[in-house]
Amino acid sequence: MFANTKKVEEFAENMASVDTVKGRSLWQDAMGRFLKNKAAVTSVILLGLILLFSFVGPYFAQWTNEEIDWSTLGAVAEKGRPSIESGHYFGTDDLGRDLYSRVIQGTQVSLMVGVVGALIAVIVGTLYGAIAGYFGGRVDSVMMRAVDILMAIPYMFILILLLVVFGRSIIMLFVGIGLVSWLSMARIVRGQTLTIKNKEFVEAAIATGVPSFIIILRHIVPNLLGVVVVYATLLVPEMILTESFISFLGLGVQEPNTSWGALISDGAGTIQYGTLWQLLFPLFFFVVSLFSFYFIGDGLRDALDPKDR
Repeated sequence: MFANTKKVEEFAENMASVDTVKGRSLWQDAMGRFLKNKAAVTSVILLGLILLFSFVGPYFAQWTNEEIDWSTLGAVAEKGRPSIESGHYFGTDDLGRDLYSRVIQGTQVSLMVGVVGALIAVIVGTLYGAIAGYFGGRVDSVMMRAVDILMAIPYMFILILLLVVFGRSIIMLFVGIGLVSWLSMARIVRGQTLTIKNKEFVEAAIATGVPSFIIILRHIVPNLLGVVVVYATLLVPEMILTESFISFLGLGVQEPNTSWGALISDGAGTIQYGTLWQLLFPLFFFVVSLFSFYFIGDGLRDALDPKDR
């Protein structure tokens, strides 16, 4: 009996020495997996530096984005080069305006268009797809046929038509890009909703008499958050590309405002005069931001993939 008691005491001591294993939530596990992705973490750092540049950069600017340095006019290739002494850190454009300040403004406008446009697309697409998938039947059929018809219409044609009819402004650019880009999000969310609506917690909410729209907002949409976040990070660079293309055509942001697309268009138009910096500086921020968003999206997709848990 004493031997058994001794064994029990030894077992208790061994168990006490073992560290308590703490469980981790789904988001903690996903964060740990995301931090192991070096490309995604590096992209977050680079994107954070670009955001910091867009907010802190104006405090170091010696020229405004509209101020003209008359001494560089007619000799931009010689006097408009990047120079710390003159205060033109990125040089000047063909009109003698400081490229450093204009790149800062272009970064702010392009990122704002990308984020706001993606936010509009996510909100509209998520609600539309969740409603169609949850109710199903004839409601789902009618709503998704409307999506199919809209997707058959050329996307760029609709956006250009909106800008021409309602005027070329930043607000219309936000609305036009966001309201046309929600279609793919709606189809993705609808497919995920079809699987979630048959889960036990949704059936329990229905049995207790919870209204349908409350179930969609409190039970369906929160469980779609992983898919929505991943797709949103991939949607932001698509919005930036669309805005840049529209601005490159001259239909986007208008003077005196600017964006990456407008700056790249101006730089490409004057490159034959030896002003390569007008193209390289905005193109650098444009390419680095796009790759950062894509790598972050890939990292989130891998971190939230249920097959790898």
